[in-house]
Amino acid sequence: MVGTIWAIIGASLAIIGGGIGSSIGITYAARTASGVLSEDPEKFGRLLVLAVLPGTQGIYGFITAILVGVFFGLLGGGTPDISAAKGIAIFMATLPVSVTTLVSGIYQGLTAASGVLLVAKKPEEAGKAFVLPALVETYAIFALVITILFLSALR
Repeated sequence: MVGTIWAIIGASLAIIGGGIGSSIGITYAARTASGVLSEDPEKFGRLLVLAVLPGTQGIYGFITAILVGVFFGLLGGGTPDISAAKGIAIFMATLPVSVTTLVSGIYQGLTAASGVLLVAKKPEEAGKAFVLPALVETYAIFALVITILFLSALR
């Protein structure tokens, strides 16, 4: 049972880290967007994209938790008997997503908030405003890919 607990902790931390990072990041971007929209509601469509971008970190944590559940039989009713060593390995495999999505979600939100200010002053530069937070996203994607590769190797 010890290994199963480690696997559940890893899956839980992945979704918690992604959820916290996304929540904070979205808050930064949405607060800035709300200020701009109070002056110019016509910019809603462009600003919405910037406000939701940090939400992808939570999706990566969710994907990781689902993969742990599916790959190792934690979903669907039974209680698998995962060895302690394998459970710790599963836990370690989830750490790239758990930590990276927490941090990148926050920083992507800050970058998106800056993009909101760019769109407020120069709406024609919205494309540039979308690209800059996407650069932060790259590292969350790298973490997700590595986590998937590690979990696949442990199956």
